[in-house]
Amino acid sequence: MIYSMIMVPVFLLLAVSGITRFAFRQITQMKLQTHERIFNYLETTGVYSREQFNNLKKREVKVTSKDGLTLSGYTLEPHPGGKQWMVIVHGYTVSLHVSAQYIEMFEREGFNILLIDQRRHGNSQGIYTTYGFMEKFDVETWVSWILEHYGEECVIGLHGQSLGGGTVLEYLAIADPHVKFVIADCPYSDLSRLMYHQVRVLNKIPAFPLLGLVNKRMERMAGFRMEQVSPLKAVENSKMPVLFVHGTKDNYVPTYMSEELFERKPEPKQLLLVEGAVHANAYGVNPQRYAEEVHTLIQNALEKEEAPAGSPQLCNPSQTASTVATATAT
Repeated sequence: MIYSMIMVPVFLLLAVSGITRFAFRQITQMKLQTHERIFNYLETTGVYSREQFNNLKKREVKVTSKDGLTLSGYTLEPHPGGKQWMVIVHGYTVSLHVSAQYIEMFEREGFNILLIDQRRHGNSQGIYTTYGFMEKFDVETWVSWILEHYGEECVIGLHGQSLGGGTVLEYLAIADPHVKFVIADCPYSDLSRLMYHQVRVLNKIPAFPLLGLVNKRMERMAGFRMEQVSPLKAVENSKMPVLFVHGTKDNYVPTYMSEELFERKPEPKQLLLVEGAVHANAYGVNPQRYAEEVHTLIQNALEKEEAPAGSPQLCNPSQTASTVATATAT
């Protein structure tokens, strides 16, 4: 009897500890997808192929993060000597290969491209994913690298998908003035609420006490807490033009997160909701509408930069500072 009374709490403690470790690994160290699997997905959705990627004229580049990690990326210069650069930031467990689907869209807009592997992904070093807490400083490092190598007159845009979307929004809090606009595709608005959604709603696991225990482990092992990552707070004081994109069927990162980011952010801003799109496939469902909204964002952002101080800002009714668009599949 006494043995049972002792062992039951011990087993419960071990079970809770094991679940906490597993959840922590899933959040910060989930197994990464192979290049083969990424290209299989891209080819299945019809947005890009491994042959297209292999045929790209690209140059591998590396930088050192503020905390000493080697970060890797590729530059593509379809406009040699051009001063417009697009930095494309991928999502969780994938790599810069998934970002290649957007290359042609930004080439048409006159941009050279920098594809980056986020820390712990692809060819970049790192142990933990921190959802923008450290990754925003990695973006800062890449922006500085562009300015150092291609000149202080460069105009830079950022595109981020999922984790990348959260990263580029977190970057708004420290943004360099050479960065003129941001596209956030299926971003989360707040990490604590995202983890609650994924634990409680998607996995049907009680959030208490699990998330509190995971948060403590996260602080101890990875150096940050969930409440320190909140793109909502990063956007609320930013005047940089932002396009929020989300699929209406996204249950992994709920659609309402982009809607509340849009509501919280001051103008100029745009919101594109793609009907029927699930997580991270808005471009695959409706690439034409996606490209149109991106074009509008870029045109408005760059025209604003080129206009003389004090001159009136003119735009047509479809290019107002704050717009909401809903796209259906084509």
